[in-house]
Amino acid sequence: MAHFPHPSVLLLVLVIAVSSMNSYKIVAEARQLLEITLPEIPKPELPEIPKPVVPEIPKHEFPEIPKPEFPEIPKPELPRIPAFPKPELPKLPELSPLPKFPDLPKPTLPKEIPFPSVSHP
Repeated sequence: MAHFPHPSVLLLVLVIAVSSMNSYKIVAEARQLLEITLPEIPKPELPEIPKPVVPEIPKHEFPEIPKPEFPEIPKPELPRIPAFPKPELPKLPELSPLPKFPDLPKPTLPKEIPFPSVSHP
């Protein structure tokens, strides 16, 4: 007997095959649902409901809170830092001048470049 490695795929194929055999009945039932006319039902009349009266809430006045007064704090005086003398940098030796190269002529390009032609057989 042959061994099929994925039985879940076989089950899926079997379900699709069985459902496709019965598809005409589903289409016919759907067509019948579209052709049915439903009777008109009158809309019920709802009685008017009176709006409830909401009592007013008294506004509460909050007492004013006095702002706290903080004592003034004197600014501390920072100690003066003595100025240090700037160190002198050693002088670097001067570099020798670069050698001069002769001026080379600039290459010129032709204004029109001929394109190769391709012959078709």
